[in-house]
Amino acid sequence: MKLVIGLMSGTSLDGIDVALIRSDGESVDECLGFQSYPYDEEFRTLVQSSFGKKDGFGDLEEQITHRHIQAVERFLQTEGYSRQEIDLIGFHGQTVFHEPENKLTIQLGNGAEMARAVGIDVVNDLRTADVLAGGQGAPLVPVFHEAITKDISRPLAILNLGGVGNVTWIGPDGELLAFDTGPANALVDDWVKQHTGKAFDEKGAIAASGDIHDDAVNTFMTHPYFSKPAPKSLDRDEFKKIAFELIDDLSVEDGAATLTAFTVASVMKAQDAFPYLAENWIVCGGGRLNRSMMSAFNAYLYGQIMSAEHVGWNGDAIEAQAFAYLAARSVKGLPITFSGTTGVKEPMTGGVLHSSSARD
Repeated sequence: MKLVIGLMSGTSLDGIDVALIRSDGESVDECLGFQSYPYDEEFRTLVQSSFGKKDGFGDLEEQITHRHIQAVERFLQTEGYSRQEIDLIGFHGQTVFHEPENKLTIQLGNGAEMARAVGIDVVNDLRTADVLAGGQGAPLVPVFHEAITKDISRPLAILNLGGVGNVTWIGPDGELLAFDTGPANALVDDWVKQHTGKAFDEKGAIAASGDIHDDAVNTFMTHPYFSKPAPKSLDRDEFKKIAFELIDDLSVEDGAATLTAFTVASVMKAQDAFPYLAENWIVCGGGRLNRSMMSAFNAYLYGQIMSAEHVGWNGDAIEAQAFAYLAARSVKGLPITFSGTTGVKEPMTGGVLHSSSARD
């Protein structure tokens, strides 16, 4: 068993999540500390301006790496660990571009620099190998979901609501199917920020005070992505243009309500891909705190809907914990992606290991 730190900065740009687990890359013995370090608004805007670019990032990667290094150092101090106690870091980096059909995915973050700076071995670049082999490169978390849900009744769905929504379906015998469902928080966040200056719709309060425009929802759901077979994945801004055109003349409240309904409708549609309907849903990520979304899921999804906390998880920590677990699997050469999760032809490992010469 190794002590492994996982780092995650998602497309919702909340900041950097840092989690610590004890794992051998097969089972998860213990989930230990967790901290989250928010981005300031100026840096969040800078990172968002890089979305969709393939190059020309200037010193942004250096800044992202530096902030992750600072996050690790703060985490160790807060949680009371020395760097010598930590065996490995799984460093996701910041996704700025994702186009698997052209075998390209870009996560900014210099793993070698981090390893030198913090004195701990680092695994990063966990998506590229899968994309080059014809996979979607996402989602990567399903194998971790399977490892931590062995005692929960199946068929089971784990729904993560970050910038983009993704779901992992786990069958009675541990079969995995995973894919991006559609938008989660990104569209609502961008809409609310554009019209109010707030970073997000806290607890779904703005959406709750608006009316859903069903014609816009129905039009949105004709997007070809929703008829594509799973597994499949999305770039954060895949739907932004069409979605904002559909709600352009709506009030802030009606727009938020309708965008929230887009998310709910896309998750409902995702059930069609399941071999069997899920008996239980566990909802993770920031969207689980959006009461408008959760209320709709309870009303319209088949099965019992639970937040991560209901099953004893920290719903904010799951993805960071997962990247710690993936790093542990990577160094052992174990598969992290599968035909049912990314569409890659056969199970394969991934990630690049950066050894630390500074480790005492």
